[in-house]
Amino acid sequence: MKRVFSGLQPSGNLTIGNYFGAMKNFKSMSNEHSCLFCVADLHAITVRQDPKELQQNILQVYATYLALGLNPQNSTIFIQSHVRAHTEFMWILNTFTQFGELSRMHQFKDKSAKNADNINAGLFTYPVLQAADILLYDTNLVPVGVDQKQHIELTRNIAIRFNNIYRDVLVVPEDYIAPEGGKIMSLQDPTRKMSKSDEVAGAYITLSEDDTSILKKFKRAVTDSVGEINYTDDQPGVKNLIDIFACATGKTTDDALAEFAGKGYGDLKVAVAEAVIAEISPLKQEYERLMKDPGYLLKIAAESAQKAETVAEKTLTRAKKAVGFI
Repeated sequence: MKRVFSGLQPSGNLTIGNYFGAMKNFKSMSNEHSCLFCVADLHAITVRQDPKELQQNILQVYATYLALGLNPQNSTIFIQSHVRAHTEFMWILNTFTQFGELSRMHQFKDKSAKNADNINAGLFTYPVLQAADILLYDTNLVPVGVDQKQHIELTRNIAIRFNNIYRDVLVVPEDYIAPEGGKIMSLQDPTRKMSKSDEVAGAYITLSEDDTSILKKFKRAVTDSVGEINYTDDQPGVKNLIDIFACATGKTTDDALAEFAGKGYGDLKVAVAEAVIAEISPLKQEYERLMKDPGYLLKIAAESAQKAETVAEKTLTRAKKAVGFI
């Protein structure tokens, strides 16, 4: 069985972009592979967080993992900061990462622009921590959206560089991008990725959002003045709605286009909203049930951290021995 690793930051409510971009495939992947899923709380603090809100967000992401139907008996679902090997391994990998590589990372540039008053070292080096997250577990596949592909390439480069010096110590991972929904765009600016940190609330749909709000946001989604439903880069708003519909229904792009042939944007928006509501409703109900029992979530998280630590320590020990530590 191949090993799969994925992590989600607890920096606010998760969106349908997170869900269709990667999370929707987690359950099926857990049935076919050895999977580890983590709440990446160490990554979250590169931006200032309210401590109480962060604690709540960590639990929310953890509950969402379980609400997806993941079984903690056959998947390891843990909180990143509970496994100390992540930060220790990051320091070793820092010395195998070039300054120029980090300076070219797109997300560093984006986050620096949004947080000009707090461009800290962690914001610059967090891709190395992400590499440590992945490489610690001898990961074969990393399910990501297309915007994260650059990070996987950096992880591969670091692993190959390490292996070229110390032979085959680290497993070199590959990315897994879902054929549909690899990148869901903003409902208000379809040239940008949908983000939970968007200042425009109407730009994204959260997984915990009520049905009325979801319908309202889709009805207000930006389209164009063409008046025809086509799947083309010249109509990014319409294309994004088709992508979301295909993800929510499991239909192909061609099937979706055939379904909306001769119809207007209003019909498309309502149909997409209804499809999304139907898709995420079971997830939302289970999430709400789990959030009522934080003690259970923390118990499962503690047990899973022990499982993760057992695997991580083996890789860390190999790496420390390779570089010459006693």
